[in-house]
Amino acid sequence: MIVGRGRREQEQGHGSGISIGGDNIAPLQNVVGQNISHVHQSASGQGAVDAGTVRDLLASFRSDLDRSAEGLDGVEVLRAMADRVDAALLASDPQARVGALQGLAQALPPLVAGTVVQQGGEALANALAGWVG
Repeated sequence: MIVGRGRREQEQGHGSGISIGGDNIAPLQNVVGQNISHVHQSASGQGAVDAGTVRDLLASFRSDLDRSAEGLDGVEVLRAMADRVDAALLASDPQARVGALQGLAQALPPLVAGTVVQQGGEALANALAGWVG
């Protein structure tokens, strides 16, 4: 007589897995699991951004561009973006400045995505968005 092998269903026991869910940019996340101890989570909100912070990040971004110019495709476009940020910072009309900086904050991340200047470009874009937003 042949005895068939049935597939054993896994027992639904108490696991030790942890599931962390929620929005990754939110300061707090939901943690679901069992036997969680010594778990610490901290977050800080984005600090106030001012013109000095934006200028510092712009200078750093330009330095990154200069260092990486030889192997960076589209370096001229990125330098032009940096020049546009500079011009927008000097604009006397506050509405024009805000509009220009918002546009630059949105346009910069896709241009630096996957490049060696991505981190600096995204930091500059976030600072611009935080300052005018």
